[in-house]
Amino acid sequence: MSTTEARQLWHDFAKQRVLVVGDVMLDRYFWGSVTRLSPEAPVPIVAKQRTTALPGGAGNVAVNLAALGADVILVSVAGEGADGAELHSALKERGVSPAHVLLTAGRRTTVKTRIVAHGQQLLRVDDEQIDPLDSELTEALLQRIDTAPPSIGAVILSDYAKGVLTPTLIARVIARARAAGVPVLVDPKGMDYARYSGAYVLTPNRSEAFSAAGLAQDDSATVADAGARLMDRLDIGALLITEGEAGMTLFERGRPSVHFAAAARAVFDVTGAGDTVVAAMGLALSAGGSLQTAAYLANLAGGLAVEQVGTATVTSAMVECILAEHK
Repeated sequence: MSTTEARQLWHDFAKQRVLVVGDVMLDRYFWGSVTRLSPEAPVPIVAKQRTTALPGGAGNVAVNLAALGADVILVSVAGEGADGAELHSALKERGVSPAHVLLTAGRRTTVKTRIVAHGQQLLRVDDEQIDPLDSELTEALLQRIDTAPPSIGAVILSDYAKGVLTPTLIARVIARARAAGVPVLVDPKGMDYARYSGAYVLTPNRSEAFSAAGLAQDDSATVADAGARLMDRLDIGALLITEGEAGMTLFERGRPSVHFAAAARAVFDVTGAGDTVVAAMGLALSAGGSLQTAAYLANLAGGLAVEQVGTATVTSAMVECILAEHK
């Protein structure tokens, strides 16, 4: 794998179409400053200066794909009302059609509200509904997926454990993609990765991988141990474990693992970095790249994401610049 190969692959990103299925949410930010503590409790008083709202979860995966030049089809569910309408508007503003994000009176839109002062997150408040979709909504999403254009190059399942990715939906999406020869990438959640059986790549972070492998979060086990155990247990093609400041490691069936050193020049906020990683890797695989080249590009994109404050979107131009630095 070379940076020349990666740059050539990058230019094909704009020709790709990727399907994203998973839990969408609204990431709302209150930005302000702190000059004093509250007299009521030992907490800072934030003088709010502005509010922003961005698509989060699967929505952030879709937005990152669009920013990298892909044609994105996003399939999910949100609640009716002001939050759902705001989520639809936020997606459209960032080049992602919300046509297949169904708004229903039976569910709330997941909203994560973060309070940020002087570049630091002070508090997060979650408003969410996590019970699984009923069979009617599951079938409605499968109908949307079935009507997607045939030229899908990759499928990304973005699992935030908010109820959209039921076992039935996961199994049927993976089965249909495999029958069509389309790679499925999963940003997983929870400890039971067997439900992603048949996926091509899973992209957990270190903590998630250790939990799923049944390993303690201490120095008694390594990422290599977690990767080997998961690859042995699961019916998947590869595993990309992200390790924060330590970079990421790719485990590919039948080949030695490959470690990628962290590409970030400074870490300000890890919010949404996993979304950026799975988006870049899925797009690279859609364009015909090898797993190693896809992981290399995902590592660069993830490094750019953590250099930003808040839910991050990495653009094609940003990656072009970083590729130029890695000649």
